[in-house]
Amino acid sequence: MTLEGTATWVLAEPGARTAVVLDPGPDDAGHRAAVLAELERRRLRCGLVVTTHHHDDHAGGLDAFAAAAGPARVLRAADAADGEVLDVEGLELRVLRTPGHTADSVSLLVAGEGSLLTGDTVLGRGSTVLAADGDLGAHLASLRRLLRLEGVSVLLPGHGPERTDARAAVTAQLSHRLQRLEQVRAAVEAGAADAGAVAVAVHGPLSGPLADAALLSVRAHLRHLGVDLPG
Repeated sequence: MTLEGTATWVLAEPGARTAVVLDPGPDDAGHRAAVLAELERRRLRCGLVVTTHHHDDHAGGLDAFAAAAGPARVLRAADAADGEVLDVEGLELRVLRTPGHTADSVSLLVAGEGSLLTGDTVLGRGSTVLAADGDLGAHLASLRRLLRLEGVSVLLPGHGPERTDARAAVTAQLSHRLQRLEQVRAAVEAGAADAGAVAVAVHGPLSGPLADAALLSVRAHLRHLGVDLPG
């Protein structure tokens, strides 16, 4: 579900001694130690910790990391204002509210660099799950907003490799979502009795976490279509 794991990004202006840590990750001692070691290796102190959304694999270790890293400002995604500029020793990050994967999802634009930190809004490969508090309409609007950004060439996601084909990657995600919406609509029109039957028709037989993720996605698509099916 998290591909190679959750990416924690350590960002600082060249020559600066203060860093931003984006998505400190799960409450996992090994993950936390790796991030702290990276700060020490680069002789940086953490001045700001930011999360892209509230899920445990991104923010579960927030409090423990902030305590271990020393005094630092903490900004949770839900408290970040759209358009807010975060300035840490010359590094400027602009907050973009990009709900859809979750209600509180944000992306951050690195000023002057052409890089966009996307959290789980756009992954390094594959497509994101629309969580229980996610919304397909909001996700489509967020993807269209990202396509309107000028000068963005690189996506730095919360999972998977960076994408150096930013526009193509976002366009592919938007096309995928619209195609999936039509597949769900077709399954409903064909007489699927419940959300589980739609999930099988659209995704094929799955089990475990993949089946759970497919069902979450189908429910989001059904809500968007205004279709009330059990399951």
